[in-house]
Amino acid sequence: HVQLVESGGGSVRPGGLLRLSCVGSYFPSDNYCLAWFRQAPGKQREGVAVLERYGSTRVEDSVRGRFTISSDYAKNILYLQMDNLQPEDTALYYCALGSSTSAWTTLSASAFAYWGQGTQVTVS
Repeated sequence: HVQLVESGGGSVRPGGLLRLSCVGSYFPSDNYCLAWFRQAPGKQREGVAVLERYGSTRVEDSVRGRFTISSDYAKNILYLQMDNLQPEDTALYYCALGSSTSAWTTLSASAFAYWGQGTQVTVS
């Protein structure tokens, strides 16, 4: 059972930056994806970036050019570098791990089996 713990959230002004971290108890040796999701009050949880086990990454249009997903496999850490933050980025950010093909192709929350507890990002 994989455990994920996020950190790095906080409050920043528009235009500011943050780097989120997600430490995993372990990452599987076979195919899997790691992703960052966010959920703002009253809105559905949405995927913002995904990283595939062998290095491919994808970020969603809403954050492209501002957010970067990366990982340190040796330390079982997933990162989300967030630059030029805007008020609409305010949300609870979660990291998640999924092992199905649909986790990469759909970036749908239902395709991810393991979740962290979330870290709050506030931009105002």
